[in-house]
Amino acid sequence: MSELLRTENLKITFPAAETDFNAVNDISFSLAKGEILGLAGESGSGKSLTALSILRLLPAAAKMSAVTLSLYPDSPAEINLAGSAPAAASEVRGRKAGMIFQEPMTSLNPVMRCGEQVAEVLRRHTDLTEKEIKTEVLRLFEQVRLPAPERIFSAYPHQLSGGQKQRVMIAVAIAAKPDILLADEPTTALDATVRDSVIELIADLQTETGMSVIFISHDLRLLERLTDRVMVMYRGRIVEQGTNEEIFRNPQHPYTKALLTSRPPLDVQLRRLPETSDFMQVEEGKSRDEFRITAKAQNPQLFLQSLIKSEEEINARQNELASRPNLLEVNNLTVRFPKKTTFFGAVGEYLTAVNNVSFAVRKGETLGLIGESGSGKTTLGRAVLQLTQYEKGEVIFAGKNLTKLSRADMRKMRKEMQIIFQDPYASLNPRLPVGKALTEVMQLHNLHQNNRNRIEQAKILMEKTGLKVADFYKLPHEFSGGQRQRICIARALAAEPRFMVCDESVSALDVSVQAQILNLLNDLKAEFDLTYIFISHDPAVIRFISDRTGVMENGKLLL
Repeated sequence: MSELLRTENLKITFPAAETDFNAVNDISFSLAKGEILGLAGESGSGKSLTALSILRLLPAAAKMSAVTLSLYPDSPAEINLAGSAPAAASEVRGRKAGMIFQEPMTSLNPVMRCGEQVAEVLRRHTDLTEKEIKTEVLRLFEQVRLPAPERIFSAYPHQLSGGQKQRVMIAVAIAAKPDILLADEPTTALDATVRDSVIELIADLQTETGMSVIFISHDLRLLERLTDRVMVMYRGRIVEQGTNEEIFRNPQHPYTKALLTSRPPLDVQLRRLPETSDFMQVEEGKSRDEFRITAKAQNPQLFLQSLIKSEEEINARQNELASRPNLLEVNNLTVRFPKKTTFFGAVGEYLTAVNNVSFAVRKGETLGLIGESGSGKTTLGRAVLQLTQYEKGEVIFAGKNLTKLSRADMRKMRKEMQIIFQDPYASLNPRLPVGKALTEVMQLHNLHQNNRNRIEQAKILMEKTGLKVADFYKLPHEFSGGQRQRICIARALAAEPRFMVCDESVSALDVSVQAQILNLLNDLKAEFDLTYIFISHDPAVIRFISDRTGVMENGKLLL
């Protein structure tokens, strides 16, 4: 196959206080015509920056250099991306290379209709008339398998589901028939069914058009299904690359081995998930680029086998839970939202989000709730916490009917029941230092007598959740996604609760960070005797974390 993209010694740096920070450190790779190349690694490894350099969409502060960064190398049509002017680079975007971003809601213009956003690309890169443009947009919507293309043409992004928004984004990316499609974590926050359909769509589009694809993901299992070749990045460097067969059947680097084993298995239940530190350890006083390969990295499968729960362990746990009292009982809970209103504002039609649901959770148990987006999982969790009003039913917590509590009594009960949201950045006050976010909760619930004690307790919580006490006065934007989720867990624990709802709290995290957070939640459950409802669309995560699983479908719960 002919070479479509060549990259040699690509380096991307950002200015820092003492010396420039190397975000992408002297990497070289190529992309062949018709090839699907997987780019794997956790957040901060340089995956997205590598893709953005091809489109010249790097942040203003970034400095890029490369011996070679060119499209169609060794041909008369060669385009030098490293030295191209901004105007030339803008011609590459859309026409030569299209990009699907991770979060379609922030990538699509919220005040522009979906059809118009695709039409905008066609106006810039084709000579089609307005009538021909609309016909082509509708054809593209059919190609990306959107239902009712005419309706979606006139719809705004907020009127579509997550999977539908991602398909509109794919239509935008392929509208000008580019030779390269860059897909940056396009399925991270999607449920399993929608994720699989998007993966299948990208694979089919590649077969139909013959375009090359660079697919970025932290999930190596997903890359195994889709790619021809995989490149693994760690701290800005390529630590391993090879064919699909080489990477997944015989990985060499300990970081690759860690990524492959960190994801929870579906066929067995583990006591804890392997973490990166199990395979490569940084010695005191050295940088993360210098690490020691552990004995576990020599035989990761043997290490994984040692973590599998036996049937005796699983049965003993179930027998122990059976002897415990119920902490939470939910009876005939129904939540409805107005769907259509008349001209005079009367509700003409309702959407039943939770439909006559009943269940109980024992003290110390983790109940997993799984289901597709829109199945009612989050609404049920919020209704249990009294954060969403319900039409009928009752919630009994620790023997008290929350439906009948006064507002003052419910405020007192609130400390007992906490929630960890899916998006840690959106649920933290961006102007509030981490330490203050923790002590504020304690002050609200009159815990630990005075501010000095609260600060000490906040530091203890930071250490327990894997945060550094030295970061007490830092703001949320100064932390990684995994660290922010730890802050949200520490904030929930600051109220000294007995029960927590974890609402998709690991779905957007790297697989290695996800493993750390899931292990942490299990450790905290054991230490503080916590009870969880754990909401997820990922069956592997649910199998690992849960004692019992319920499936939500169309507002109904199947246990």
